[in-house]
Amino acid sequence: MNNIILSKSSLLKEASADRVLFCCGIFLAAAEIYKQLYLFYIVNGRSYDWWFFPFQLCSLPMYLCLAFPFIPSCRLKTALCTFVQDYGLLGGIGALIVPEGFCHIHWSLTLHGYVWHILLIFIGLLICRTGRSCMTLKGFACTIPPFLFFCLVATIINLLAPGHGRADMFYISPYTYSSQPLFHTLSARLGITVSNLLYLLTVIAGAAVIHFLLGHIPLRRQ
Repeated sequence: MNNIILSKSSLLKEASADRVLFCCGIFLAAAEIYKQLYLFYIVNGRSYDWWFFPFQLCSLPMYLCLAFPFIPSCRLKTALCTFVQDYGLLGGIGALIVPEGFCHIHWSLTLHGYVWHILLIFIGLLICRTGRSCMTLKGFACTIPPFLFFCLVATIINLLAPGHGRADMFYISPYTYSSQPLFHTLSARLGITVSNLLYLLTVIAGAAVIHFLLGHIPLRRQ
């Protein structure tokens, strides 16, 4: 089924592809609203838990898919499409390989986590298949400034959110050891700042691997 959908997607024009991505964004937004309401009213007794604030790397495709129809065709749009393709695929695949982060609390939130990250993979492959991304080395380099900008926003949220260390956007809180495997140990040994920088470099390297692999498999429209 996915192969059929991706095969048909190669025929989509830019406006049609934007509409498909926008629909994906609406679905993700609706799913996130459900998650936030369930956590606020059912789990946390009408107290907001900043750990679940929706600004992780895997949250960004939701916002960008909603924005794509309103961004004119330009280098920025291509860079953002490439960003969603590379980093979204990385986040989706990584979360499905290590799903412990959403396999708890309630079955509906576990389902939310699986569907969310599967959809991220679909979105990434759709962008690749429709030729919306730039698969050159320069194309990947153009994703780094948006990534750094989003890291800055994540850091500001981490600094300003109540309960120092409770907000851990991008898993780079300056207050607590990393919650990510391996990097938790590095935080204790090398310090939080060094560990966070190494983590971000690892994310960039992982996205680069995704970008390289997509450029060498027959997914793109000919």
